[in-house]
Amino acid sequence: MKKVIKTAKAPSAIGPYSQAIQVGNLVYTSGLIPIDPSTGAFVEGGIKEQTRQSLQNVKSILEEAGLTMCDVLKTTVFMADMNDFVEMNAVYAEFFTEPYPARSAVAVKTLPKGALVEIEVVAGK
Repeated sequence: MKKVIKTAKAPSAIGPYSQAIQVGNLVYTSGLIPIDPSTGAFVEGGIKEQTRQSLQNVKSILEEAGLTMCDVLKTTVFMADMNDFVEMNAVYAEFFTEPYPARSAVAVKTLPKGALVEIEVVAGK
């Protein structure tokens, strides 16, 4: 059975989708862009600040589901520019410890609202 995961500590969905869905022990988040949920606006700065906010949004959703970043099994990182990979990766490393989750990182033409990064995860115990 599907359970919707929703928290005010992460940005509300900007379309017809849920912040996350839990099925059994697994939680699937939607892609999280760098919106500060307290202001509804993008965080100021570049890829580092946007990556940090996107991952903070992921963390908030996981906490609502009773999980932590240590429970993340797989991430997908979408970037507007692959030249930002090194800086994104440095911030990403602040949120995860070994054993690291599996990850895909891809460059895409555009992201919602002109974001530089969008991150989705699958987590579970």
